[in-house]
Amino acid sequence: MKKNRIISVFVVLVLALILLGLRRPALASPLLQYTPFPTPTPGSDGRILYKVQPGDTLLRISLIAGVPLDELRGLNNLVGDNIVVGQELLLGLGGPSQVTPTPGPSPTSTIELPTPTPIPGAGILCVLLYNDRNGDSIRQEEEPSIPGGAISVSNRSGSFSETAPTETGIEPICFLDLSEGDYSITVAVPEGYNPTTATSYVLALKAGDETYLGFGAQINSETETEVDTAGGTSRSVLFGIVGGLFLLAGVGLAVFGTRLLRGK
Repeated sequence: MKKNRIISVFVVLVLALILLGLRRPALASPLLQYTPFPTPTPGSDGRILYKVQPGDTLLRISLIAGVPLDELRGLNNLVGDNIVVGQELLLGLGGPSQVTPTPGPSPTSTIELPTPTPIPGAGILCVLLYNDRNGDSIRQEEEPSIPGGAISVSNRSGSFSETAPTETGIEPICFLDLSEGDYSITVAVPEGYNPTTATSYVLALKAGDETYLGFGAQINSETETEVDTAGGTSRSVLFGIVGGLFLLAGVGLAVFGTRLLRGK
């Protein structure tokens, strides 16, 4: 009897323990702890590399880094998704990491050398007063110089002033060894001519220059008429003399012919 009580008590205790075990909530398995994802930065060559940490998967790295999974496989020549801890994965290319340059020494300003003064030299000026026969204000090769005119050349400083008369020909009047500076050139047209170009000019002559200037003039209508009239009078006198000689020769031939007939 006593033995049965002991068994009954044992059974009751076992049942009580079972009931208590059923009422206790089930313990959840611990969550998988991921290591922090370090922010990758570009290296000196521009590559962005990431070292695989414990608990990383290729999908996790793709989602966190913002790189598509297929692109991530292609950048690292991966066929599947298998990666190992410590493996370096290429996430892309970026600019090189910023390097703060070390300031160097301040440049020393160089001493400005004085500008050398140009060595004075000499130039040549040639001037021609030509007969502008066609009046186009452009000197032709066949248009000669006009005699009886004058060419004056002087510089602004007053150290040079010279006047030369014009003569018949085609060669200009040249002024040699002129010092560098500004020169005023003026021509005087002889009586009976009208200028067809400007009669004065200001020239900035530099050392080594050889400048040619041409001033044109054309005979005026009054002078041309006088010349033509004088030419016409001379021709009339000449033709009169020649006509008189022919007339005398004709009279002589007539007298000579008459004498010959009488002699017969």
